Amino acid sequence: MTNLSRRTLLQAMGTGALATALASLPTFAQDRTAIRIGYAVSKTGANAGGAGISTIPNYLLWVDDVNKAGGLELSKLGVTLPLEVTEYDDRSSAEETVRAIERLATQDNVDFILPSWGTGSNLAAGPTFDRFQFPQLAGTAVTDMAPQLVQRWKNSFWFLGGGHDYANALVDLLVKQRDAGAINNKVAIASVADGFGIDLSKAATPAFEAAGFELVYDKTYPLGTSDFAPIINEVSGLGVDTFVAFSYPPDTFALTQQSVVANFSPKIFYLGVGTAFPIYPNVAGPNHNGVMGVGGIDPDSDAIAAYFERHTALVGQAPDSWASAVTYASLEILGQAITRVGDLDKAAVSAEIASGEFDTILGKVKLVDNQLRALWTVGQWQDGKFVGLAHTEGKAAREPVVPKPAWVPAS
Repeated sequence: MTNLSRRTLLQAMGTGALATALASLPTFAQDRTAIRIGYAVSKTGANAGGAGISTIPNYLLWVDDVNKAGGLELSKLGVTLPLEVTEYDDRSSAEETVRAIERLATQDNVDFILPSWGTGSNLAAGPTFDRFQFPQLAGTAVTDMAPQLVQRWKNSFWFLGGGHDYANALVDLLVKQRDAGAINNKVAIASVADGFGIDLSKAATPAFEAAGFELVYDKTYPLGTSDFAPIINEVSGLGVDTFVAFSYPPDTFALTQQSVVANFSPKIFYLGVGTAFPIYPNVAGPNHNGVMGVGGIDPDSDAIAAYFERHTALVGQAPDSWASAVTYASLEILGQAITRVGDLDKAAVSAEIASGEFDTILGKVKLVDNQLRALWTVGQWQDGKFVGLAHTEGKAAREPVVPKPAWVPAS
């Protein structure tokens, strides 16, 4: 609008029809120069490593990509606007995440809020997103509760699947290796006592047992554990060919380094979050080759290659090969939904995300009951890339290398 107020326009035109038409238009501040995006992510604390790899760089890249393209068109409002960001450090505290979301919604008056990193924080923030009716794009949360959460929080969207997706895919892969005589029947599982580890462990234990594996070790460890020598020493004497850890990044790195020192080198060495990080080869050195974990990418995808190039150019490092691409794809979906709706109506944008089909770096994506169901589930480091070994739609980028190479002793 011009400097005329809505009331002045109505009085000047003096028609009931025009009054009705103008009353139906969205209120839009005269000085609006941007679409306001807010988020609270872990810049410090235990979750900072994961957020600094999978979440923050993708938020920066999406904003940069959108603004370089001229912004998002809001056709109903007759403007095309860039993105403007308000961010907070949630300090790896779910309580601080919730407080920050409330602040973004009530004080900063942002148009859309992006989620924090990790399963626990997304579960904790769900009621607050729902209360303020923001779409919640949970790009780094793994939970089997997603179908129930969608019924409770209608505007929540879950992009990383559930524990059963990853556990069943891993078990299926290992059954083939066992039946081919590449590994024995003994499995050891260690899992972090947090949302991710609990969800994966609850799914994996019955899946391994149903497949006839012998679980000789199946225990959790506290979040923040740094000394894994007791676990490694106990498991190394049990004759397992398969070691599985549903771990968070600090644990993933420590388990690798401490297993090398202890010369615990099973044929299958599978870890959790952090295995797909670009820094993992630096952490593991030559011993990264052959390590398996959650996620993966299609190394032959041109869209993924272009995304890796843009990401690296902007933030100075490559993305991870699991949740990063999924997170960026969720933002592409948000941007396309806003453009299709043509204004900043949160409910309409959520409805479009739920029902629409979108062009993303993962290919064409259509959510099923507010969930992304086309997922890479098992990956492995091969020739410098964390390639996908299993996908929920049945395709695999590469065949697994089993056994993994023996550890090179730590120098």
